[in-house]
Amino acid sequence: MTEQFRKWRLLFASVFIAAVASGCASFSPYSVSEGTIEGYLQDAVAEFDRQQLENGSPLGLSLSNADITLGPDGRDVAVIDLTGQVSLNALMMKLPVDIYLKVEGAPVYDSEEKAIYLRRLQLLDSRIESTFFKGDLKPVTDNVMRVVAQMLETMPVYRLDEGNATQRMFGMVPLDIRVAPGRIEFIMAE
Repeated sequence: MTEQFRKWRLLFASVFIAAVASGCASFSPYSVSEGTIEGYLQDAVAEFDRQQLENGSPLGLSLSNADITLGPDGRDVAVIDLTGQVSLNALMMKLPVDIYLKVEGAPVYDSEEKAIYLRRLQLLDSRIESTFFKGDLKPVTDNVMRVVAQMLETMPVYRLDEGNATQRMFGMVPLDIRVAPGRIEFIMAE
């Protein structure tokens, strides 16, 4: 590639980004759907669990379902219904516990990480069921919620794909996000 061709390509990309940036405030050139975030979250939790087990953690976490609702009632929040299993792997046995958590958090965009995180998490509902023990499960529920909250606050629910040219270009401009019913929209930062 010649140097002049590179300059023209860079100029074209800059003009394109400027054109997108100068669009009206309601224009959102890129958004992420609930389904996309659900898939990303399930993959991220599977990777988190794999790393925890490799590091010798006796706890395993698997999600069977992650249902995300964005912008319920016009609010700037995400509500996540998580169904899965926490298992204690000890003494050559696997002791599974079924979990259900419903949490609410505010999506926040980190421009350095080019990722969306959930912050200010609140537990809306929780259940834990196990065939191995009965009784008051509130202490267990509280501990599981603490682990899940820590995981969700440190693990992005979506990250721009640097391998995708469009997403890479969006990551080069100052962005923010807004929550709309059913999606998160990337907008120009003010």
